[in-house]
Amino acid sequence: MTRRNALARTVALAAAATLALAACSGASEGNGDGEPTADQTSDSGDGGDAPAPSGDALFIGSFLPSTGALAYLGPPEIAGVDLAVNEINEAGGLFGQDVAVQHEDSSDTDNPQIGSQSITTLLNAGVDAIVGAASSGVTLNVIDDVVNSGTLMISPANTATTLSGYSELFFRTSPPDTVQGDALANLMMADGHENIGILVFNEDYGTSLRDVVVDVVEGAGNTITYGQQGQEFDTNAPGFSTEVQAILATNPDAIALIAFDQTVSIVPELIGSGFAAENIYLVDGNTADYSEDFDAGVLTGAKGTIPGAFPDAAFQERLNGAWGSTLTSFAYGPEAYDATLLVALAALKAGSPDATAIGENMAAVSGANGGTECTGWVECSDLVTAGEDIIYQASSGVGPFNAANDPSSAWIGVYVYDENNVPVWTDAQFGEVPQG
Repeated sequence: MTRRNALARTVALAAAATLALAACSGASEGNGDGEPTADQTSDSGDGGDAPAPSGDALFIGSFLPSTGALAYLGPPEIAGVDLAVNEINEAGGLFGQDVAVQHEDSSDTDNPQIGSQSITTLLNAGVDAIVGAASSGVTLNVIDDVVNSGTLMISPANTATTLSGYSELFFRTSPPDTVQGDALANLMMADGHENIGILVFNEDYGTSLRDVVVDVVEGAGNTITYGQQGQEFDTNAPGFSTEVQAILATNPDAIALIAFDQTVSIVPELIGSGFAAENIYLVDGNTADYSEDFDAGVLTGAKGTIPGAFPDAAFQERLNGAWGSTLTSFAYGPEAYDATLLVALAALKAGSPDATAIGENMAAVSGANGGTECTGWVECSDLVTAGEDIIYQASSGVGPFNAANDPSSAWIGVYVYDENNVPVWTDAQFGEVPQG
C-alpha cells in the first residue's frame, strides 16, 4: 500500500476486526454488502526462512459485478475471493492476522459511475490489492487511478490484449484474447465452417477478441464474411435487426456472437431468420444460462468458449460453500480464487502487504522461476515460509506469469447448449500465450 493510505487502512482494518466478532455470531461470508470481512485473528506460526513480516494485515478489495450486463459473473468470482480468504484465515491468517476483504460493485461499461465510485471507496479504505474487474472495459476505465495510487490490481477475467504489460502493478489470471480467439476460430473451422461471420459490439473486449479470430481464420485461408473493422454494433442500440440482416446477407456458415446482454435480443433475431442454432458460437462474455430468457430448445447445439479449466465437483462445492448457496455458474470462480491466493503468497514471500513488494514477487510464487509444485494455501505457504521456490498449481489451470504479467498458458473450456438453453462443459483446449 502507499503511505498516504495508512490512516484509511488502519480505520478499515479496525472495522474488519469488529466484523470478525460479528461473524462469530452468525454473519455470513460472501455477502457482497461492501463491508470488509475477516475471521477471528490467530497466530500464523514461525516465519522460517521467509522475510520478517511487516506486522500489517493484508487487506484485499474485490471489484466485481453485482449489477449490469456481467452480473451473472459476480457470484462465482466473489465466491472465489472469499474461498481463498477463508482458506488462509482458517489456517491462521497471514503475518499473525486475518486477511481482510471488502467487496464493491464494478458494474459494467454502461454504468461507469458505479465502477468509479467503487474504486474511490476501495482506495480510500486503503486496500493493498484489488481483485477485478470482470470487464476489460471497466478495468481500462479505472486502472490508471488504481496503479497510480500504488495499489496492485489483478483481474480474474480480463482478456483484452491492450492490458498485456500495462503496468508493473497489473496482473491477470485469465489469458489474453490471443488464446481464446485462437481456440474459438479453430473450433469453428474444426466443425467444418469456412465462411465465418462475426457480430461484435464496439467495446475493447469485443474488438480485441474479434481481431484475433479474424487473423486465425484468414491465416488458415478461410473467409470472414462480416464483422471486420468498422462493422461493429453499438452496445446501446435499441435493436439489432439491421446488423442481423446485414450479416445474414453475406451467407456465413457460422456466426461468432461477441457481446454481453445484447445476446438476449440478437439470438431471437438470428433464429427467427432461419439461422441454425448449432452454427452460433458464443464467447465468455455471453456463454451464460438462458433458460429463463428463451423457449426450451432455442439454443440447443450452439457452442461457447470460456477461459479456464472447468472446476471438479469438489471445488464446485467449496465455491458453493463460500457463496452460501448453490451457484448457477462457476465461470472465473477458480481464477478469482487463484488471484487472491497468489497475492497472499506474494505478500508472504515479500514479508509485507506493500503493493510494490507483492508485485515484485507475483511471478516467483506463480512458478516463473521454477521450484516445487504445490496446491492451496497451506502447502504453498509452508514452502514459501521455508524459503523454497514454488510452482503454484492454479485451480484454473493457468501457467506462471510471463513478462507481461499474463498467464503463460491456459485452458479454454468448450461448452454446448442443451435443450434447456444451459451451457454444458464438454471439452477444453490448451493454449500458450504468444510472446510479443
